[in-house]
Amino acid sequence: MSGTSQLPKIRLKYVILILLTLCIIVLDQLTKSMILGKFKLGESISVIFNYFNITYVQNRGAAFGLLAQANPEFRVPFFIIVPVVALITIAYIFRKLPEDDKKLSIALSLVIAGAVGNLIDRLTLGFVVDFLDFHWNWAYHFPAFNVADSAICVGVGIIMLDLLTQNQGRTQADASNSH
Repeated sequence: MSGTSQLPKIRLKYVILILLTLCIIVLDQLTKSMILGKFKLGESISVIFNYFNITYVQNRGAAFGLLAQANPEFRVPFFIIVPVVALITIAYIFRKLPEDDKKLSIALSLVIAGAVGNLIDRLTLGFVVDFLDFHWNWAYHFPAFNVADSAICVGVGIIMLDLLTQNQGRTQADASNSH
């Protein structure tokens, strides 16, 4: 019997989940806290003239303000229940991921982190703080977003690319098997 204790080995996908999720949530909440502490609602500063501003916006809806004008009796529970159900579903999918699938571990961790970051806002503030404001001469304006939204978009993008490359690989394999 040796004097050293054996610690259980933590699987890489869970290390990715914990570290990446915590980093994104901390970055998201720090940036939102800075905006809340330094900006008045609607206040804006130009970072890159005619292209990028930091603008404090309150998003009471979903992505791009979807359902922001819905009755609060529907909207408030909806935007708390839906992310919780999504997080449970993603956690289930994450558990089933192969240990060596770093790409999908990262992608799902990004989506989880973004969903949690925005859920924290909804639970504590009643809205999501958005502030990254891209536009072209104010003629073409993209809705303001935040770090959590960015994490969700990047995570979903990685998942979509992974699905496309898997399907492309299957199609090529099917074509070579049919010859």
